[in-house]
Amino acid sequence: MDRKDRAKQFMPFDALKGLKDALSEKEIEYEERKELSEDKLKELENEFNKIDIGSKIKIKYYKNKQYVEEIGMVTKIDYIKKKIKLDNELINLSDILSICVF
Repeated sequence: MDRKDRAKQFMPFDALKGLKDALSEKEIEYEERKELSEDKLKELENEFNKIDIGSKIKIKYYKNKQYVEEIGMVTKIDYIKKKIKLDNELINLSDILSICVF
């Protein structure tokens, strides 16, 4: 075996080409939960109380150590436990950063 062919057998082998790049793109950056001022909390609670079942809303909330923004239809509201169900996602008022009613 000549030297060139022999060197090829020691070259790194990437069985799944592009996997390393794809995984680095999918790395999750976690965020810390933001503390809201009393004024912001009152504003959110007022917006929460204005929402009706069937309302279309845009909501930004804390989920899995990061803030997520979703647009959807309100399917259930629990004013006592302060929870809202947006499509299939149950969200606590304490996790909400902003609400926009359409």
